[in-house]
Amino acid sequence: MTSSATNADRTDAPSGTSVAPGAALPVEFIARWDLDKTYLRTEFDTLGDLVRTAFERPDRKRSVPGAAALLRELGRTGAHIHILSGSPRQMKSRLEEKLRIDRVRWDELTLKPNLGNMMRLRFRALRDQLGYKLPVLLGTRARDQLLGSDDELVGEVLVGDDAEADAFVYSLYADICAATVNRIELERILDAGQVYSDIRGECLDALPMLRRGPVVERILIHLDRQTPPSRFSDYGPRVVPFYNYLQAAFVLAEDGRLDGAAVLRVAQEFVVRYRFDADALARSYLDLMRRGRVQGRLQASLEAALPAFEPDAAGDQLPGMCEQIAGYIRERPSGDPPPEPELDYVELARRHKGGRNRTERRKR
Repeated sequence: MTSSATNADRTDAPSGTSVAPGAALPVEFIARWDLDKTYLRTEFDTLGDLVRTAFERPDRKRSVPGAAALLRELGRTGAHIHILSGSPRQMKSRLEEKLRIDRVRWDELTLKPNLGNMMRLRFRALRDQLGYKLPVLLGTRARDQLLGSDDELVGEVLVGDDAEADAFVYSLYADICAATVNRIELERILDAGQVYSDIRGECLDALPMLRRGPVVERILIHLDRQTPPSRFSDYGPRVVPFYNYLQAAFVLAEDGRLDGAAVLRVAQEFVVRYRFDADALARSYLDLMRRGRVQGRLQASLEAALPAFEPDAAGDQLPGMCEQIAGYIRERPSGDPPPEPELDYVELARRHKGGRNRTERRKR
């Protein structure tokens, strides 16, 4: 698989997006990642948190366990990796250095114009995710759909967290791309979310440029705040909450986006760096099975890849994991995928406007 065609001098990237030089067309899929609480352990709840995070050295920033390993594996596939973060643009050089320290390849990095919003007295925009992420997603989709072949739509995987409105915004974006949400409905949603008029115009202007289809294959939500997975059940099977990045790797492997060797390399990192044993690794898969998020299709690819893994610091944990997963698959715990949702995006927009979902969650 080849990587995406990008150019450092390209001018069609959204404002605030840096595009990496170099690779070739076409790509088979796009991975869009948030950074805060999804890749990095950051706190933006207060102004003090924001200041501390902005001045923190790249080598002191802490990655979420397994996030870098999974991103590296996605990079191996040639996926077009777009990092879409709510971190302020002033942190660009520090974030890029952190990604380089972690040996992560990326194609684009989009950061939030917080300083510009403050200068324009747009204080609601500092926390708002709908008015920030949706126009970027739609704009980059209109451009990135050209990364694939002429007759095929490029699929996407979106990764976010449970502290923002990611499940809402990503699902809305997916349904816009699939033509489930039309222009009139989008206007009502943007009005309910109190999106600024110019941002509203950007979203609506992007619609005619989209090739419509079910392009969003999976939305992965990292449970940073240990939100109960059941809270996301209304979003349907497309949205998968996960506790650790080995679970994310399991899901992507069953979706055909990673092979067994990639999953084993992610599992190996959890053994070596985070002291997971075979039982803990396998129980991560069992949890997904019980929630109906995986269907037992992983066993053959894991067993095929296992002989290439020499005994090392991971000891016998990887074979033990594979053996236990095979047992779980034979027993097939009950767990049906959630039904397809009928989401009330207008109500969700009202609930999440201005980033209010954070405060509401804390009060529960």
